[in-house]
Amino acid sequence: MQTIGLIGGMSWESTAAYYRLLNELTRERLGGLHSAPCVLYSVDFARIERLQTAGRWDEAGELLAEAAVAVQAAGADMVLLCTNTMHKVADRVAAAVRIPLVHLADTTAAAVRAQGLRRVGLLGTAFTMEQDFYRDRLASHGIQVLVPDAKGRRRVHEVIYDELCLGVVREESRRDYQAVIADLVTAGAEAVVLGCTEIELLIGADDSPVPVFPTTFLHAEAAVTRALEAAGKPDPR
Repeated sequence: MQTIGLIGGMSWESTAAYYRLLNELTRERLGGLHSAPCVLYSVDFARIERLQTAGRWDEAGELLAEAAVAVQAAGADMVLLCTNTMHKVADRVAAAVRIPLVHLADTTAAAVRAQGLRRVGLLGTAFTMEQDFYRDRLASHGIQVLVPDAKGRRRVHEVIYDELCLGVVREESRRDYQAVIADLVTAGAEAVVLGCTEIELLIGADDSPVPVFPTTFLHAEAAVTRALEAAGKPDPR
């Protein structure tokens, strides 16, 4: 099995979920005491968040590109950027290394299309919902993206940074998210993309009247599949 490289810490709450999922999926497919060979570079999210807020994306991209180089040097065969928002600088990260970057939006789009769906609601940070880097990537796969209204976007963003990134899960916030999802469904969404890695700490399939696509799980699943297939170990399922 190939070695999976992770650039995490954004936040470490969701990075911990990545590590758990990679190992659970590997054990599920290979059995016994198998676990996922992986290399993790975890950044200080406070520094990244300040750059996000200031719009200094080039500097943030340079920091993550340096992390990718370190992951490659440590023996990783691929790299995962364990954050939806920072896929804004995914091209910069990918250009810094020789190993492939497994793009989170591409793995999500593949899962959406596999279910025959074409119109999704998108929940994520304000950067992900309001800027075009993520929506356009999904659109390149033929997927129409709907986002919440301004009030909904503000609430979704606040919960991510003020609660979920700190490991706080509140029932009131779950209800707020459910209301935002209901509005997206009314607007025509056939499914909802949980386009922030922390949202899966709060929202699951039972919280939505339409299918949800958990990007953290889908990203980890795609990485394990790639790591096994590249090593000549097809999925035994």
